[in-house]
Amino acid sequence: MTQQLRIPAVYMRGGTSKGVFFLKDDLPSDPAARERLLLRVIGSPDRYGKQTDGMGAATSSTSKIVILSKSDRPDSDVDYLFGQVAIDAPVIDWSGNCGNLSTAVGPFAISTGLVAAPADGTAMVRIWQANIKKRIVSHVPMQDGEVREMGDFELDGVAFPAAEVRLEFLDPAADDGDGESAGGAMFPTGNRIDVLDVAGLGRIEATLIDAGNPTIFVDSARLGLSGTELQGDINGNARMLALAESVRSLGAVAMGLAATQEEATTRRPHTPKLAFVARPAAYTASDGKRVEPGSIDMLARIFSMGVLHHAMTGTGAVAIAAAAAIPGTIVSRVAPAGADGRVRFGHPSGVLSVGAQAAEENGQWAVRKVMMSRSARRLMEGWVRVPAEG
Repeated sequence: MTQQLRIPAVYMRGGTSKGVFFLKDDLPSDPAARERLLLRVIGSPDRYGKQTDGMGAATSSTSKIVILSKSDRPDSDVDYLFGQVAIDAPVIDWSGNCGNLSTAVGPFAISTGLVAAPADGTAMVRIWQANIKKRIVSHVPMQDGEVREMGDFELDGVAFPAAEVRLEFLDPAADDGDGESAGGAMFPTGNRIDVLDVAGLGRIEATLIDAGNPTIFVDSARLGLSGTELQGDINGNARMLALAESVRSLGAVAMGLAATQEEATTRRPHTPKLAFVARPAAYTASDGKRVEPGSIDMLARIFSMGVLHHAMTGTGAVAIAAAAAIPGTIVSRVAPAGADGRVRFGHPSGVLSVGAQAAEENGQWAVRKVMMSRSARRLMEGWVRVPAEG
């Protein structure tokens, strides 16, 4: 009888996402073998769309893999590789980061001994995000020699409070591949607003920005939406989902991320993200809480892996902060960042505030840092079981 492999792993929540965390040395070194194993861990591809025979939970927010190792870079403590696993296809998209799970990287690195930390106070973990070649600094609370996971920090989209983890995304805009700023690479087309000619929709303005992850911003009204929609208003509407994917895939081609729209859909489903924004309006969040216009600067919604996200992706928040800080984008046209660089936006699960440090240098806008707070918690630790090949 075929036996199962036994692989050390930790199942963690980071922000509004969950994923299976591994140390690199515990996985196969051969990329193809590693990919097959990780797909089986998550339970993909699942023709029923449920991931019943794996650790995934049949949503884009819970079908994720994180691989960590000690970094050889002098400016980083750990290397962090993220994989977004498709539910119904044998695809792991390694093209982008997960900002939410970035919150859990520091706690995981400390708890596994990759990084030394003070017994009490705050540990600083310097993270090299290997997918997008960017640095993240995580400020992790410590108590009695352990990561402090319990606390009173509340995050809309997460049912229970926990300890606050502060994140700084350094120089989050696109670069030339070595982690250094490349000026206008934040806007791959060189424009703050482009026009996409979308089949079935016509010409639509869009901001194509590469900050956190490649992201496409459009005005909600151009999609026939108000900006107050929840998942139930969108995800059962096949026509709307197809339209959103048409905009997303066309934007991917315009950004130079895919040669064709078909390639963007089949081989690069994780990035770029498509987000739509609108001016403040009252709505009821998914937990029944009322969000009033005066409590937010704008409305924002984002699609992830083909459906509307239940809250906001962490990298989507980074892109929102960057775009709000730069005049002339779709986002700043709706809600320019305040004097402190912060912007508050309403998402399907509630409200989030993010901030950016941006400045114009020699005619080019540069975003040096985006700050946000999230929380993280270990849900289970031990081993995952995977059927051995053959």
